Amino acid sequence: MRLKDKVALITGAGSGIGRESALLFAQEGAKIVVVDVNDTAGEETCSMITQAGGQAIYVHADVSKAADCEAMVNAAEKTFGKLNILFNNAGIMLSDDDNAITTEEKVWDLTMEVNLKGVFLGCKYGIPALRRAGGGSIINTASFVALLGAATPQIAYTASKGGVLSMTRELALIHARENIRVNALCPGPLHTELLMKFLNTEAKKQRRLVHIPMGRFGEAKEMAYAALFLASDESSFTTGAEFLVDGGITAAYVTPE
Repeated sequence: MRLKDKVALITGAGSGIGRESALLFAQEGAKIVVVDVNDTAGEETCSMITQAGGQAIYVHADVSKAADCEAMVNAAEKTFGKLNILFNNAGIMLSDDDNAITTEEKVWDLTMEVNLKGVFLGCKYGIPALRRAGGGSIINTASFVALLGAATPQIAYTASKGGVLSMTRELALIHARENIRVNALCPGPLHTELLMKFLNTEAKKQRRLVHIPMGRFGEAKEMAYAALFLASDESSFTTGAEFLVDGGITAAYVTPE
């Protein structure tokens, strides 16, 4: 098992990439701290793990709140004795996130609070725990839009994920000599509830699909396997990376619409 004796904390683990990663990491031997703001979804993920014979606890946390992030890390150490893997995955994509002219300030602020500040706070409280464990792996969910920009305007989301990518690089450099690796997972467009709510018309879906050489949306489980590599000791010489799992979208020329 690739994560035997590891303890992994995963935010946004109630659905999408977070849930698939929690299930996969548990299958690979990790004890899981399932974190979400949606208690029903988070507890369901936790139950799925325990029913399959794994070990997991659920912790309610709003990652934009410092006290909640401190509490989730404390829960990991109190329950399982340590923290080896921190997966800052929680994020939002609001349907009224558009261009700079039409996007309301409250949409910008909320997106930054969750997507960018949430990663900062996870690291703020998680890194000391990784130090106490003798090192570990941090995975921050960024996005292909951190490198390319989005064909369908989503200015706040794109800016927030660019920030996650820049922060990941800096953290990787700061903590490289402490046996703490920090990498950014950059998914392409996925067939998840988060994106499908944003691409809420067939025209929007097709506008995104036309840019993907593989011609389809990715699946959350495909991202979970990429995260598993970054979480495991197999990626022991990988830090500061932008790990693109995007169906070829960032390698392609712009396709005519």
